[in-house]
Amino acid sequence: MEKNDITIFITSILWNDKKKIALYSIVAGIIGVVIAFGVPRIYKSSVILAPEQSSNSGFSGSISTLASMVGMDMMIGGDDAIYPEIYPDLMASTDFIVQLFPIKVNSLKGNIKDMSYYDYLSSKQKKAWWTFPLTLKNKIINSLKKDTEEENNRVDPFRLTKKQYDITKKIGSNLDCSVDKKTSVISITVTDQDPLIAATMADSVKSRLQVFITNYRTNKARNDLEYMEKLYREAKDQYAKARQVYASYADANQDVMLQSFRAKQEELENEMQLKYDIYSQVVQQLQLTKAKVQEKTPAFTVVQSATVPIRHSNKPKVIYLLGFMILGFFIRICYDLYKNRKEFLE
Repeated sequence: MEKNDITIFITSILWNDKKKIALYSIVAGIIGVVIAFGVPRIYKSSVILAPEQSSNSGFSGSISTLASMVGMDMMIGGDDAIYPEIYPDLMASTDFIVQLFPIKVNSLKGNIKDMSYYDYLSSKQKKAWWTFPLTLKNKIINSLKKDTEEENNRVDPFRLTKKQYDITKKIGSNLDCSVDKKTSVISITVTDQDPLIAATMADSVKSRLQVFITNYRTNKARNDLEYMEKLYREAKDQYAKARQVYASYADANQDVMLQSFRAKQEELENEMQLKYDIYSQVVQQLQLTKAKVQEKTPAFTVVQSATVPIRHSNKPKVIYLLGFMILGFFIRICYDLYKNRKEFLE
C-alpha cells in the first residue's frame, strides 16, 4: 500500500469511527478531571541562601575563580570538607531528616496546633481516593503489629522502625535543595499539603542547615576555646592563691628585718609575679581564641525568606483533561488500526 493510500485509509477509518473516537476522548477526559480532583493540593515554599565562601589564595584561588566563570566547579586549596555542593546530600541524610521530627507545626485553617511534624505526616495527610484500599490494608496491618519503640517515642537514626523509615522517606521527598555551581546560592524548597506548614518547615530546614554548618565550621575553634577557658580558670586560681600566700606572709612578717625572712618574701613575690605573667598570657590567648570562633562562624545571607504560598502547585486541571483526552483519542485509533490490520497490510 502506497503512502497516499495509507493516508486515505487512515483518514477513512477516523471519519467512519469519529463518534466512537469522540466518545473515547470525552470519557477519558472525564476520567482525567476526576483524577485531577482526587489529587490532594500541594504547596511549595522556598528559601534562598547565599553562604559565605571560603577564600582561596594564590594560583589555586585564581584557577577556581576562572573555572566558576565558565560554569565549572573546582574545589582547590580549601580546608573545608562541607562545601555548598554537598548540601543536598547532607539534607537527604537520615541524621538530618530525623532532626525535623519534633518540629511543631500549625495548619493555616487552625485544625492542627502544635503537632510534631512526625505526627502530622503520619496521621494528617490527605491521600488520593484510589489509594484507599491500600491505606486500609496498611492500617489493619499496623493495628495488628505493635511497635514498642514507636510507643515509647524513641528515634534511633541507626535503627529506625518501619513507620519511622517511611516518614523519613516522605520528608526526603518533600525536601528539595539545589546549589548554583557558579554562585553557590542555595535554594531550599519544601512541599506540603498545607501552605503554612510548608513555609514553617522551609524556615526550620534553613535554620537547622545553618546550625549544622556553623557547628561543623567552628568545632575545632570551640574545642580550643573550651580548653583555653579551662586553662584560664586554673591560671586565675593559681595566681589568686599565690597572691594570698604572699600577702599573708608579708603581713605576718612586716616588722621582721632578718635576711632569711626577706629572701622568703622575695621568693613568694617572684612566684606571685610568675603566676600573674602566666595568667596574663592565658587571658590574651583566651581573647584570641574567642575571636577565632567568631572568625570561623560562617555568615549566611538570606536572599529570600520563607513565605506562605497563596496558590497551590498542582498541575492545572485542564492539563489532566487534555492529556487524558489525547490518550483516549490514541487508544481508539490504535484499536481501529488493530481491527482493520488485515486491510492495512494488503
